[in-house]
Amino acid sequence: MSKITAADVNNLRKQTGAGMMDCKNALVEVDGDFEKAIDVLRKKGQKVAAKRGDRDANEGLVIAKTTEDGKKAVLVVVNCETDFVAQNAEFGVFANTILDVAIANNPTSLDALKQLNFNGGSLTIGEKVIEQTGVIGEKIDVSGYETIEADQVIAYNHPGNKLASIVGLNKSGETVAEAGKQIAMQIAAMNPIAINEEGVDQATIDHEMQLGREIALQEGKPVEMVDKIAEGKLKKYLKENTLLNQASLRDNKKTVSQYLNETESGLTVTDFKRIMLG
Repeated sequence: MSKITAADVNNLRKQTGAGMMDCKNALVEVDGDFEKAIDVLRKKGQKVAAKRGDRDANEGLVIAKTTEDGKKAVLVVVNCETDFVAQNAEFGVFANTILDVAIANNPTSLDALKQLNFNGGSLTIGEKVIEQTGVIGEKIDVSGYETIEADQVIAYNHPGNKLASIVGLNKSGETVAEAGKQIAMQIAAMNPIAINEEGVDQATIDHEMQLGREIALQEGKPVEMVDKIAEGKLKKYLKENTLLNQASLRDNKKTVSQYLNETESGLTVTDFKRIMLG
């Protein structure tokens, strides 16, 4: 029987992230064969993943980052079952590694992201997720992936990493980047549904109109005035819930659109994404 050294166990732990005892037991089981020990740990992860497949993984990390040239922003969500695991430093490294892989490889979808190799290793991100489920003992998943490309992009990570936003702007530069930070925080705080009225889908407009009619009737307003009242409520709703029409958190006497245009003429938002856990 091969002698299992502490160095062997530590090397396996570094490569897989599994606990010291799990690594030692895996090496003992396969008489010190390193590759077979990795397979043992992967199979363990698959068994745990199968058992926990119906669990809710509602905790985790939402993290965002931009490329070095400031032209692309990426946002990912890596889930687990408990906040205790989410706040573990190793889980944070795991999540940020996935984010870095996404930035480096530019996958076109969440499924494509999961097919990429994890940190240049032999496992895909999807396989690594299963492995980590066995290591951690909780259901792990990558449930969100969003990207934006623009002349200037900004990523905002809210303290605690349960909420993040990314925003694209049609111009670039130091002043634009500073304004973009304010807008990214605005998006995180105010959760707009679209950039402007044109971006709001018809179903939402119809719903708000119907709700406005019902409220007007409940308040005893004249029937002939109901549609006009509903239109007023819709206008207020769109002002409060579309980004460029919202009052700026930087200066609530101005709309976001006015704030951006005063920062630099013609400056506006081209796209944004926001994800919050829960």
